Amino acid sequence: MKKLQDILYGVSIESIVGSTAIPIKDIEFDSRKIKKENLFIAQKGVVLDGHDFIFNAIEQGAVAVVCEKLPKKCATGIVYVIVASASEALGHIAANFYDNPSKNLKLIGVTGTNGKTTVASLLFELFTSIGYPCGLISTVKISYQNSEWDNSHTTPDAISLNKHLSKMTISGISHCFMELSSHGIAQRRANGLHFNGGVFTNLTHDHLDYHGDFKSYRDTKKLFFDQLPKTAFALTNIDDKNGTFMFQNCIASKHTYAVKQYADFKAQILEYEFSGMLLKIQGEEVWTNLVGEFNIQNLLAVYAVAVILGESSLEILKKMSTLKPIRGRFETFQTQENITVVIDYAHTPDALANVLQTINKIRTRNESLITVVGCGGNRDREKRPMMGKKAAALSDKVIFTSDNPRDEEPTSIISEIVRGVNAEDFKKVLKVTLREEAIAVAGDLVNPGDIVLIAGKGHETYQEIEGKKIPFNDLEIAKKYF
Repeated sequence: MKKLQDILYGVSIESIVGSTAIPIKDIEFDSRKIKKENLFIAQKGVVLDGHDFIFNAIEQGAVAVVCEKLPKKCATGIVYVIVASASEALGHIAANFYDNPSKNLKLIGVTGTNGKTTVASLLFELFTSIGYPCGLISTVKISYQNSEWDNSHTTPDAISLNKHLSKMTISGISHCFMELSSHGIAQRRANGLHFNGGVFTNLTHDHLDYHGDFKSYRDTKKLFFDQLPKTAFALTNIDDKNGTFMFQNCIASKHTYAVKQYADFKAQILEYEFSGMLLKIQGEEVWTNLVGEFNIQNLLAVYAVAVILGESSLEILKKMSTLKPIRGRFETFQTQENITVVIDYAHTPDALANVLQTINKIRTRNESLITVVGCGGNRDREKRPMMGKKAAALSDKVIFTSDNPRDEEPTSIISEIVRGVNAEDFKKVLKVTLREEAIAVAGDLVNPGDIVLIAGKGHETYQEIEGKKIPFNDLEIAKKYF
């Protein structure tokens, strides 16, 4: 148990009602989880405002409240801490409550539109294989000490983050690799964490439903690098036009990587096929089990981080050659009829184009490429026609279907996707609303030797439909029909 005054260290406080010398047993931002002697942080969310639940939290046993404005009627004996931003305060409070665990390990953050999961996961696998006890916080899972937890958000809330980081330090974890989403940065979920380094992968069209415009999305990513300390490193992909922008106002030591131009860390592709690629990284050849030009940059980022953290170059390359593809990221299998099926998470126009271009470079053109893809509901609508255009242009046949329709009508989403298809590509298009049926149709259309890409969901094991998560796994469904 800690005193309120101790867990408020670093919080920008505007005023206080009551004494902060009181003991706090736990902290919560969800009023339904509040218990006796808890601190309630009243956050303003996208849908709900925690200030509307202050009375409920007090009834549940809260003895103190962090809020941006006092309620009309303050409860007797309750301590109120008024701050400019409860979300910003929460990160510092959570870090203090759990004894600032991020200071006791090497914490590396990875941000960007595409590649975050792959880079963070490969770093976790690489450093584990070198012999370090490692932790991973990613879209796919949270993992450490041979235990795994499902992760509902790419970047968990500040309390969950610090709780996991605390468990990591207690169990002797030395390195943690963590994805940072734009939502997580904007909502200050990583506030109060001490990062030893940050990696920027790339920036393409995504999440504009949340950020409003591309500039806001870009500037949100940059915030992470602005806040890195002088003792940290910043690694950025300068093949991306926004790469050097991330360095503005950044006081961390700066490093660059690229495939197409001069950089501190360079790589080139020598040959590749569906089973892997032969690369040259910093003049040394290495075979990798990963596929795709986008994965060259991901692997180069992994190599660069390991070098910056002091690992031997030859040891890194040796271990990198054994790394396996990440679940749902260009995950492939072949049937007895020599049909190649690719499962990929690509759900942005750029990611989809990258995967399709990779397939087109490997294939012989004596076979057909069939793509099954959709777009999520209640999300960025601007990217839908862009996805349709790229999918149709780069495939021989495309089946537009549901992804996670959420509260939208699937047929309406598909119509918006089709709107982007060029006139000369309309003959390639099929519309099949149910995703399993779409995969089955691809199975009917395919011939021996053909290639099928099932894109958009990757590692996900569910579909979100009208508020419910219904079990659905692209890989399992694909194996059923192929």
